[in-house]
Amino acid sequence: MTAQTLVLPVGTPVPSPASLRSSGALNSMVGTARTSTAATTPKEVVGPAAAYGKRATVPAATAPLNRTAVPKPLAASAVSYPEPARSMTLDECKKNMGGTAQVYIKSRFAVCTAQQVTTIWATSKGSVGTSTYYVYIRGSVPKEADRTMSFDYDVTGFTAVGTTGVAGLKIGLKGVVPMTSPSKAKPVMNNALPVTKTWPQMQAAPHYTHTLRYAPGQGMGGAVMDLVYAVYQPEITSTLPAGWVGTSPVTGKPFMFAPRWDSASYLRNSTGAGNPANKGGAAFSMIATLEYSSQPGAPEKAVADHIKLAFTNPKATKPLNALKDVPGDTIDQPLTRLYLDKKRHDRNRAVAVRECKRYWGDNYTDGGKECDEFPFASTYEGSAIEEYDVHVERNNYSAMPLDGTQNGAAGNLLAGFYTNNRMIDGPEDGFIVKIS
Repeated sequence: MTAQTLVLPVGTPVPSPASLRSSGALNSMVGTARTSTAATTPKEVVGPAAAYGKRATVPAATAPLNRTAVPKPLAASAVSYPEPARSMTLDECKKNMGGTAQVYIKSRFAVCTAQQVTTIWATSKGSVGTSTYYVYIRGSVPKEADRTMSFDYDVTGFTAVGTTGVAGLKIGLKGVVPMTSPSKAKPVMNNALPVTKTWPQMQAAPHYTHTLRYAPGQGMGGAVMDLVYAVYQPEITSTLPAGWVGTSPVTGKPFMFAPRWDSASYLRNSTGAGNPANKGGAAFSMIATLEYSSQPGAPEKAVADHIKLAFTNPKATKPLNALKDVPGDTIDQPLTRLYLDKKRHDRNRAVAVRECKRYWGDNYTDGGKECDEFPFASTYEGSAIEEYDVHVERNNYSAMPLDGTQNGAAGNLLAGFYTNNRMIDGPEDGFIVKIS
């Protein structure tokens, strides 16, 4: 009796044992297994963890845009950016996995991945049975003022068809940290994993929560940043029972998670509110999405319309540049936050104001207007970038006078986005902008 275990994307169809006796059906599943395990790093990962493993070419599934129009005008100071989700249900993870999506990003604090494990059981006469189970792993940062990350493992969808050896099949779950930067930083994990159980035992107890934490004071960038980056890699092991011959154990590695810890002085909980051992916070080091709304009544509508024009018809924006390709629209050209270099921030603003005066005159502020620029002055990609990087395209930004109240509202939303998503200064983080 022989058995072949395949690690597959969730939702891969499993043919009947009879149809698997043809080499075509079996070869197709083997090919799918090889393709699905080729990459382990989501395309959206930023920072040191982005160099780990093989990077995916297909973007992750992401939560839909949900900013809506405000029913009545609000003062700029009253506009606030919504807090990102900090949890995800198993049903949410299941709903957004499958097909080409092997990672679902609900927010920088709630991410999931999954794998399907299928075993083909055979005798000398060919396939006699199949068995399948799924493992979903949800990573979350449940609390703002807590450095502990949780990884919830759920083994579901146990299915056996025909003659199988599932009664003795062993399923193992493990969470490892193969990379930490800086390497001297030491993780603390609970003892919920590793665990190994037979198929029936795992059916009876299918849920496990593994936690991961790095204490403050171990990171890079001194007290201003205190950054720790890591890779958290789930592993699923399937071991054949006695009497069945085949490659065993087979280990599947779902897409990894890229956790990050900081105690940045300009982000929330930088002192621990009386508990220095818990100062700072955690997030997944993945490109975030800033959402602006261009719907009627949205307080930032004018700025949203400006950014949309810069993305869709950059040649129509000022300053003139026939080759203009404004970044910030895709994960291949993200924006990076500028906070620590106030001089550069001010220079971005000065260059943008210069262009507003150049094209609209010194009186461009008439009627309560302000000079709006994109990319934002609070990014390294802002208007003055060519003065700091000789290799970039010149005049690759847009500036125009806009309603001052709406510009202020957009700025307030941007500040809230930075804070709520724990966006750090520099090239090891990134975000994009989407207009709903």
